Parts: sequence; C-alpha cells; structure tokens
Amino acid sequence: MAQKSYRKSQLIAFNNAAAGHDGVLSDPSGAVVIKPCKQAEIDFYHSTSSHPHFAIYIPTFMGTLSLNSDPDPSTTLTRTATMIPTEAGQAVPVLECPHTIAQAPVVEKAWAPSNGGKITTDLAIVLGNIAAAFKKPNILDVKLGARLWDDYAPPAKRAKLDKVAEETTSRTLGFRVAGMRTWQGPATVDGDVSLTHDGYKVYDKHYGKSLTVETVRQGFEDFFLLERGGVAKGPVRKVINRFLEDLDGLLYVLEREESRMYSASLLFVYEGHGDALRDALSRQREDALPDSVEGNDTHEDDDDEEIKPAVQALKLIDFAHAEWTPGKGPDENLLQGLRSTIKILEGLLKAS
Repeated sequence: MAQKSYRKSQLIAFNNAAAGHDGVLSDPSGAVVIKPCKQAEIDFYHSTSSHPHFAIYIPTFMGTLSLNSDPDPSTTLTRTATMIPTEAGQAVPVLECPHTIAQAPVVEKAWAPSNGGKITTDLAIVLGNIAAAFKKPNILDVKLGARLWDDYAPPAKRAKLDKVAEETTSRTLGFRVAGMRTWQGPATVDGDVSLTHDGYKVYDKHYGKSLTVETVRQGFEDFFLLERGGVAKGPVRKVINRFLEDLDGLLYVLEREESRMYSASLLFVYEGHGDALRDALSRQREDALPDSVEGNDTHEDDDDEEIKPAVQALKLIDFAHAEWTPGKGPDENLLQGLRSTIKILEGLLKAS
C-alpha cells in the first residue's frame, strides 16, 4: 500500500465540529479528522479491535500521528487494519483484522499544537470524517452521562464537572446538547450575521447548557425540523427513524459490554440539503431493489464503483476517559443518556 503523506502546509483547520476541541485538523479532501489526544484515547481505539460489535458504532480508526516540531519527515506510524471500500467509495481500515500491518499517514514538518489548546500533547489520532459523504451535513453533538469525570480526576475537576451536570440536563437526563451546526439554505446567507459564510447556524455549548429538562426537546427540534434548508417533514421522519434504529443497535451492544466511558458523545449527522437528502433516500431505495428483474442481469456494472449519497450517520465519539471494565457490568451512566435520547426522538416522531 502506498504511504499517505501530509505536509504541514496542507493540513487545515477542521470546521465541521459541532462541539469541539482546539487544534483539530483535516486534510484538503476533508476525508480525515486529525484530533490531538492523550495516549489513553489511542489505547482505547486500539482495544476496540477486540470488540467488533462496538467498533461498528465509532469512527473509523486510521492511525496516529506525532505532533511535534521535529522537522524530520520520516516519522511514521502503523495502522493495524486491512482496507475495504466504504459506501462513500473510500478505502478504510477494518478493525476486526488487528494483525495486518499497513503503512500509516506521516506528517512532514509535523504540526505543533497551539499553546492555547485545551489538550497539551504531541499525539493525534487520525479518524475517518463522518461528515465527508454529505453535501451539507447537519451535525449534533450530545454529551452523555450524569457523571462526567473518571476515577482518576482530581477533586477540583470532579467538583467543576458535577456543577456543570447539576446546572444542565446532564444530571437529570444523563445527557446534554454540547453543540450543533445546521444548514439554513443558500438564500439566507447574505446579510444574516447569525450565520457562517456558508449558510450554517452554529449552536455552541452555551446554547446547550441553557436548555432545561422542559426545553431540551426544542434543541432537537432546531436540529431536525428545518424548513429553511428545504428539508421537508417526510424525509426528516425517515431520518429520525434511521437514527432510532442506530440508537437501538448501540443500546443493545452497550448493554452487553462492561465498560466505563465518561464524557463520551453521540454524534448525529444527516444531509441538510433538501434536494440532496431526497436524492439520497431515492438512491438507497433503488439499491434495495433486487439485483435482477425478469432475467435482466444488473451485475455488469459492479466494477464501476461510485460515491453514493449519504442520508445519515450516528457514531459514539470522544474516548479520552474510556476503558473496558470486566466484571463491573454495563455502563449505566452512559446508558441513561442513551435511553433518554431515544425517548426524545420517539417523542418527535409522535408529534410530527
């Protein structure tokens, strides 16, 4: 496999995060997310190869990079995975094959993290960008857990995070809205100072913290019920149904795992461009039809792979404080937030 190389000048700021960490980067194609992290998060991603059912619900782990000022361009890391094509037509690692060694990305003149960043580290994890397959991705980050600190947190950190939980929906519901980005449509960009240059409305952490048990549903309505972007109720109901299927699957897996994942998040992404969403739904319906009808073989074009439009994606992210805990049972702290999120989406369907 050819070695993937990134120059410092090629790395760009990653702007699609709904709630974020300082210093997150991407490559010009937008196919990857390069996130500064601690060794514990890298170790956890490596460990998921032994939990293949769980690995389905996390971003594709592509490898790690060393973030330092060493100008030596020969810094390399190995990816413990084989490669298969995704629905978007890109090759990604298969986490179930941890013993197949392939060459990993390298950074020439590696980027050094800003001193103003929240994480002081020379390490970064390289993940597949969940939003890369979407034309106008709407993105929602939901922070899970009533308890947000792990067993290694000092008392001051515990007190700070307990205060955040008490003042938000985290304590009562086991989750809070950490942030989101919603595309409002091209006609809204000119003169609207509340939007980004490309037509997105950004809801930051302060918005999420302002939501209460009584008003948190409004946050999900702001994410899903978007007429300005041309997203009609019919397609949105289908999107919500698909998210519920994903959430039920994740719930099933986590109820059978023994782990503790403090401050992990659910990342929701769906197509925010109305026409693109309708096209993606139509294409997927066509793909679900039988391969051959009335003896007409349709396999002749199998070699002509194309990038398929995406409808939605759900992943569990942020594993800086995650570990497997054999003998301690499922992570009820995480599961509380997951179940509460399912109830919110079910309520949206009933009301729409």
